[in-house]
Formats: sequence, C-alpha cells, structure tokens
Amino acid sequence: MLERAEVDKVAHLARLSLTDAESEQFTTQLGDILDYFEQLSELDVAEVEPTTRAIDVSNVTRVDHLTPYDDRESILACAPDQEDEYFKVPKIMGES
Repeated sequence: MLERAEVDKVAHLARLSLTDAESEQFTTQLGDILDYFEQLSELDVAEVEPTTRAIDVSNVTRVDHLTPYDDRESILACAPDQEDEYFKVPKIMGES
C-alpha cells in the first residue's frame, strides 16, 4: 500500500509543490498503478520469449551531419545568462 508520506517525499525530491488534495489524488492514483503492476507480476510468463519491443523494427534515424558554426558570440547572446564563453545556469544540486 502506498502511503501519502511516500508521495510527499517524492514530490519534495522532484521539487514539486502539491496541495493536500493533489497529494491525496496522486497517492490514490499511484497506489492503483502499483496494484496493477502487482497483478501483472502474478502472471505466468515462463513460456513467453523475452522481447524489448512489440515488433522487430529498430529505430530509423537520419545520419547527423555536423556543420561548423564559429559565431560563438551570437549563440551566447541568446542565453539568459553567461559567464566568459559559457552558458550560466542556476545551481540545483546541494540546495535543501
């Protein structure tokens, strides 16, 4: 059984601010999802061959073509904040 405290902890780690109603709603919904997975774990799949996808087709992707772009200043001009030749982003690790 999923506890509300677990949902609140995950929300805190994900830096989400949930109302009491949202926390209760997610506790119920996530509990239902976990119950469904518990039902799936009871299935006998001994005779089922392991697969990674429903059909045997790999991703079809295009080849990347690198194009040199030497105008670093115009790229950095699009950044909300920069320092020297780098994008400057807010610190997220180590905060409580």
